[in-house]
Amino acid sequence: MRAAELHAYVLEDNPSLCETLVSTLQELTCVRAIGTGATQAEAARWLTLHPQDWDLLIVDLLLRGGSGMHLLEQLGARRPWQKVILFSNYVTAGVRKRCAQLGVDAVFDKSTEIDALVDYCARQCFLRAASLARRPDAAADGTPARRQHPANA
Repeated sequence: MRAAELHAYVLEDNPSLCETLVSTLQELTCVRAIGTGATQAEAARWLTLHPQDWDLLIVDLLLRGGSGMHLLEQLGARRPWQKVILFSNYVTAGVRKRCAQLGVDAVFDKSTEIDALVDYCARQCFLRAASLARRPDAAADGTPARRQHPANA
């Protein structure tokens, strides 16, 4: 099976938590952070400039500037391989319901579900690798060969 790598953008306003999350995912899964941000505006700007460069978008709900939920509401259409994850200390039934309405793929509580987040990411890595093994025309990052990463163009 070919090696898979998933590119993630992480929106987390706590620098030490962001660093810990990124290093944990990179150590235990095939996820590689290609960008991080601490505010809604920062993330919106990055996503506008890089609409197809990410595979996972990991979003905190409450931010120093803005709201992760507002970012999710503005996200719009995305590619089928792009997964959106809410990772917050403030996960309630109402938050889960709103995320489901917005098409968020997974919701995890920071205080009790970090292992579940890692497992979800590892599962996405496995699915990407399996997809690569079945598709000889796929690029190294698992996307169809016709999509080039801007750095390779």
